[in-house]
Amino acid sequence: MWRIVLASIAIALYAVMVPIQSTLYATFVPLAFVLSALVCGSMVVAVSAPRTGTALFLVGLFGSAVAGGAGHDAFWPWPLSVPVMIALALLVGVVAFRTGWRPGLIAWLLALLVTIVVLQFPGQPRDPDATAADLIVAFSIAGVLYFIALLVAGRERIQAELTREREVSADEQSRRLLVEERARIAREMHDVVAHSMSLIQVQASTARYRLPDLDAAAAAEFDDIAASARSSLTEMRRLLGALRTEDQSAERAPQQTIADIPALVDAASRAGVDITLERVEGAQSAPPSVQIAAFRIVQEGVSNAVRHAPGSRVSVSVREQGALLVIDVSNAAATEPVHAAAGGGHGLIGMRERTTLLGGSLDTRPSPDGGWHVHATLPWDTMGAASAPEERS
Repeated sequence: MWRIVLASIAIALYAVMVPIQSTLYATFVPLAFVLSALVCGSMVVAVSAPRTGTALFLVGLFGSAVAGGAGHDAFWPWPLSVPVMIALALLVGVVAFRTGWRPGLIAWLLALLVTIVVLQFPGQPRDPDATAADLIVAFSIAGVLYFIALLVAGRERIQAELTREREVSADEQSRRLLVEERARIAREMHDVVAHSMSLIQVQASTARYRLPDLDAAAAAEFDDIAASARSSLTEMRRLLGALRTEDQSAERAPQQTIADIPALVDAASRAGVDITLERVEGAQSAPPSVQIAAFRIVQEGVSNAVRHAPGSRVSVSVREQGALLVIDVSNAAATEPVHAAAGGGHGLIGMRERTTLLGGSLDTRPSPDGGWHVHATLPWDTMGAASAPEERS
């Protein structure tokens, strides 16, 4: 936008400078057109090429001053006309804004030097008071605009740096949330694995007592299995301790599963949410990791619906479909005002991480009625799903 404004100012100055140079400064008319174009167009050129713009202005300044005073008596007593003053100020401002304080100051000093040199030529205005006043006004205005340009440029640089820092902070926040959610999911998954390892260790250790006809070789094999299970369980507990932080060390409650989804829906209903659980069919025998993930996905879906679409109707469906566990959480458009709430960003991240970890899929999208729909599929065979990330990597 400011480029258009600058070009418009240049055109207006050109329209004024040509008649001033050709009449008041007695410049040859064709030459007045050329010199005025150099002076007025220099500020536009300086936007993309500051050095070229400065050079064009200095040539135009020198030519207009010499042509307007040499060899004849000019009527106008000022060495610099008003359009030249304005063009000088804008040029210095543009150069300082685009390239910094040093090039802007050089442009200001070169213009002053050219003007002083031209004043030594024959035919230039001889009124020292008028000349001094003209130079003071012209270069003072240019100096003021020079400092304003530096301030504006500095402010824009600071704003750009703040924007970059905010973007970096947002990226770091997203990565931190992702790492935290992955660690939380990993803790849950390792709890399940540790429980299974404990069962293996107990069954292997008691095999020789539960199976009286067990031969010595098989008993020794079971003892080796029990020892390996104990060693793995110890390493698993160490890993689990590393994943837990001080604030999370108290997380000892049993993990909630598909069997707890009806209670979750009932609690939301008692809280005033219009929610229905359509069906939970054939899902109670799912592996523990799948059941935990299913509960968390439903929990996050309901929480997001309550937070972002208050007053809407929410429906939950969990069902077995072939080799998959299919989860749907949908809500209609909000019927009450939505108040901005600070969210940690864990919801969608957690759902996506859980489905990816188990080799499933997650689809979240707006629904035609203005609401939101969450569709997740989790493979029943978690052993096969566990190898999927390794194959993809």
